[in-house]
Amino acid sequence: MKIFVCCSKAFYPRVAPIKHQLEAMRHTVTLPNSYDNPGREVEMHNLGAREHAQWKASMLRLQKQKVEDCDVILVLNFTKNGVPNYIGGATFLEMYMAFEASKPIFLYNQIPEGMLCDEILSFEPTVINGDLQLVRI
Repeated sequence: MKIFVCCSKAFYPRVAPIKHQLEAMRHTVTLPNSYDNPGREVEMHNLGAREHAQWKASMLRLQKQKVEDCDVILVLNFTKNGVPNYIGGATFLEMYMAFEASKPIFLYNQIPEGMLCDEILSFEPTVINGDLQLVRI
């Protein structure tokens, strides 16, 4: 199965072990945008507002392609800045793209409380509570 792993850049250090586990289970893993260069956004921001906006738009297009090319998405949602099960804007958009494409959505941890809770619930994600064996179609 092809799995697109989505998460905040703050969680990139936690991606590799999960990727290796999924690959050991014979899945193909697509990594988050900028995973290989997490500082790229800062570089683009430093070039100016227009350049940053254009780069960000290209990242959104790439997200869409990654969602379309995969069978499911796995959202890694851990605590960030004291917010349990954090899901940021870009990850939320990836979830929406998966919802629009009728792709199953798996959350590593529980749905975060907050203003997007109802929308995330409407995507009908499967919460796996860290059990990667539950990521299946």
